[in-house]
Amino acid sequence: MAISIPQHLVALCQEKPERTAWLGRLPSLVTELLARWSLMLDDLSPYESSCAWVAPVRRAGGSLAVLKLGMPHMEAEHEIQGLRFWDGDPTVRLFEADEASGAMLLERCSPGTSLRELPEEEQDVVIAGLLRRLWRTVPAPHPFRPLGAMVTCWNEETLADAQRWPYSGLVKEGLAAFDELSRPGPEDVLLATDLHAGNVLRSEREPWLAIDPKPFIGDPAYDATQHLFNCQARLLADPIGTIHRFADLLEIDAERVRRWAFARAAAEPRDDWETMVPLARTLGA
Repeated sequence: MAISIPQHLVALCQEKPERTAWLGRLPSLVTELLARWSLMLDDLSPYESSCAWVAPVRRAGGSLAVLKLGMPHMEAEHEIQGLRFWDGDPTVRLFEADEASGAMLLERCSPGTSLRELPEEEQDVVIAGLLRRLWRTVPAPHPFRPLGAMVTCWNEETLADAQRWPYSGLVKEGLAAFDELSRPGPEDVLLATDLHAGNVLRSEREPWLAIDPKPFIGDPAYDATQHLFNCQARLLADPIGTIHRFADLLEIDAERVRRWAFARAAAEPRDDWETMVPLARTLGA
């Protein structure tokens, strides 16, 4: 079966051998899953998605759904388990899953418009409400990794790029902050880690639902930063005020959000190391 694959996904898969192998299997996987779950593609063009192949489908009874096959990606390893845990509150529901391939059959949001359609300060209110519902203690045993596992991967990538650091002292301070903040603590909960306006869709079942969680166990203050970093102009213009407003909506410690934001601005791996230097200096002052 010939399926359309977005070019940005093809380019991303060329970065690692396991992703290249996954891309080669993708057409046959889609064909197999359409047959196994009795689905028909509702549109030959897949949705835009940064790290997955995602397309609208119809189930045997005619109901609407979304077929998602995630590219091999460390951060998204337990998306299926996270969706099962939250069970539609306040995420899209998981109808079917194939853990071996990372494939998911998901609730389709209708009309499905992105939260990005709203002004950023209105986005703050919606995101804060969703995050407070997502943050829950998970009974043991569970599959979820500590947030420190993701931070360790980031730190290793940053250290491997040391020759490109513009200001080594600033980056080292950020790495130290990452290590300290990611240690397990009594307030740790299950985090979405990638909740921002692009991953919140308007739906009929609820006004807004979260998609694409990347669950880890850790500090709720970390989860505030993903939305803030997706509001870059506002964050750069008034970092402290923006952080305090969002922390108040979340009812969490603004100082801890500031420290996480500093660590990310100073030491998160990136292509352009100069981009976040002014923000890191302001937040680290």
